[in-house]
Amino acid sequence: MMRNWIDQTGYSLEVLSSPQRIVSLVPSITELLYSLGLGDRVVGITKFCVHPQEWFSSKTKIGGTKKIHHELIHILQPDLIIANKEENQQEDVEKLRALYPVFTTDVITIRDAIEMIEILGEVVDKKPEALHLSHRLRQDYTLLQLESELPLKPRALYLIWEKPRMAAGSQTFIHQMMQMAGLENIISGRYPEIDDETLQTLNPDYILLSSEPFPYKEKHLQFYQSRLPKAKVRLVDGEYFSWYGSRMLQAVSYFRTFKSNFK
Repeated sequence: MMRNWIDQTGYSLEVLSSPQRIVSLVPSITELLYSLGLGDRVVGITKFCVHPQEWFSSKTKIGGTKKIHHELIHILQPDLIIANKEENQQEDVEKLRALYPVFTTDVITIRDAIEMIEILGEVVDKKPEALHLSHRLRQDYTLLQLESELPLKPRALYLIWEKPRMAAGSQTFIHQMMQMAGLENIISGRYPEIDDETLQTLNPDYILLSSEPFPYKEKHLQFYQSRLPKAKVRLVDGEYFSWYGSRMLQAVSYFRTFKSNFK
């Protein structure tokens, strides 16, 4: 039996009531599907879908989030493909829509993430599991938000890329997670470039160097610390700041530990 759905981009699609051959083009959603207990029903993932390790080792990899190998997807013959508006190329999504049901997510806020989990849970016939997860997230993030309402939040710059240097702005999911970590994001927009002069002018209390998509290392920490000696420069796990889905549960304790280190 087929069911009609409207995805988070407003696109209408028909999906089997219990899809059996799912391809995920989004690392955080791949982990979510595992958490929902989909097992062998997920047949294809990207090379960046590193969680869980057993899926990364055993599932067919159909390329990266930006460079999808369509021929591998055709071999898999999926009855559902899950994409994301930001992480996947629009051209790829449109090509796949011509052949398969593609449910595209669009997550900017924590509320978007929780709603995505609930909707996707219904689409893949795992509604009870999805509602259990979303209930836990609503509780945890309501409490975390209360804990994060500090009288004076540290001003923070969250860097995601070098050459060009790029930061996460206020119109991103990362921005919302920074707030949960008790930080004030000093960047507006989405992912603007930050030159040396702007870096000095911003004069942040914290500079967060994410582990992804650019793999910041100790040498980068030392570079930024030398440029802004008064700032607290930290290497952070980008999965906790940018992955929506079941990874958000683990992020709660990560952010609490992070806030406990404020000086």
